[in-house]
Amino acid sequence: MADHNHANLHVSKFEAPAKLKTLSFALVAIGLLTFVIGLMKNPDRLWTSYLVAFFFFSCLGLSGLFWVALNNTAKAGWSVTIRRFAEATTSFIPWIFVGGLVLLLGFKKLYLWADPAAVAANPVIAAKTAYLNTGFFLVRLFVFVVGCLVFRWIIVGNSLKQDQNGDANLTHKNVGPSIAFLVFFALMFSFFSVDLLMSLLPTWYSTIYGIYTFAGLFQAGLAFLAIVIVLMKRSGMVKGYVTVEHQHDVVKYLKGFTVFWAYIAFSQFMLMWYANLPEETEFYIMRSLGGWMSISTALLIFRFVVPFIALLPRGAKRSDNNVIAVSVLVLIMQYVDIYWLVYPNFFDGQVTFGFWEIGIFAGFAGLFMLCLFSFWSKHSLVPLKDPRMHEALSHHVAY
Repeated sequence: MADHNHANLHVSKFEAPAKLKTLSFALVAIGLLTFVIGLMKNPDRLWTSYLVAFFFFSCLGLSGLFWVALNNTAKAGWSVTIRRFAEATTSFIPWIFVGGLVLLLGFKKLYLWADPAAVAANPVIAAKTAYLNTGFFLVRLFVFVVGCLVFRWIIVGNSLKQDQNGDANLTHKNVGPSIAFLVFFALMFSFFSVDLLMSLLPTWYSTIYGIYTFAGLFQAGLAFLAIVIVLMKRSGMVKGYVTVEHQHDVVKYLKGFTVFWAYIAFSQFMLMWYANLPEETEFYIMRSLGGWMSISTALLIFRFVVPFIALLPRGAKRSDNNVIAVSVLVLIMQYVDIYWLVYPNFFDGQVTFGFWEIGIFAGFAGLFMLCLFSFWSKHSLVPLKDPRMHEALSHHVAY
């Protein structure tokens, strides 16, 4: 507990409710059971559902580190009191390394270019083997995940170290590594998304695919952060430190990146539709056949139109119930978006969803929750000794 000489300030030690812990372990068990059954009964559906859930939760974990680095780079003081919420999601990053290793078991089930016979039969794929080969794929994946782990160790580590020694210089020391991470992330996340998702259709390419997946990553990360802010604020565990003013600014970011996602999605579609080149249009043709057209339309409506309108008024950004409802919708559509990027490559015109997708997602969700609970239980919910704390406490949104 800390009150900083203010009677209305209070930070409680976080302890996850026993029922939530039990639920998390149960979800992990469901995921593991689904994985084992899938390996024996339906490996095709297992690996597609695994890839979607793995990429979804990887994005949530990475979005937290990006958010922290972005605010460190800008030397933003207003977000200090909510920083620990974003830092908690980074505790999932080590599991990206583990999950990536598991993904290698289903490598040939997912990636056509990993099959020498398929490469030899298709000159378009064969022309890309300098990049699309297993060895180089592993190098890129290793560099990205280990790089993120190192940056997390430095950036989040300095933040947590400051809780112990109160060294104000640690705040300033984090600026350099944060700038370096943003540069590293801009390049390596593009490789990560191209390797895991775009290369599922190796005859197709998009020069802004990395930006598209990044827009989805950050929109979903902001939605998750907004939900945590509302729940923590309601719980009273961060009384006075986290207010509706912080919520308002995070939701403004969320609305902004809702527009950004739509802009990038439209830019990619419009240029390919206008050029009408066979090697480019096959991606959208696959997603306009059968039930996939409904999913494509739903993405436009529920990932852009509804969140944009629902978050437009000032009061909507400050309404807890509205923020939670819209943020949950954004997270659902992030999953649908990744599903839309993956599944049409394997199921022509057929939308399929069921036991495998739910079970694998449940396993990752339980693991993600346990990571959050462990982080928050070990560390203060607010970085109390940050020298910019006064900026966060006096933060007020004027518009």
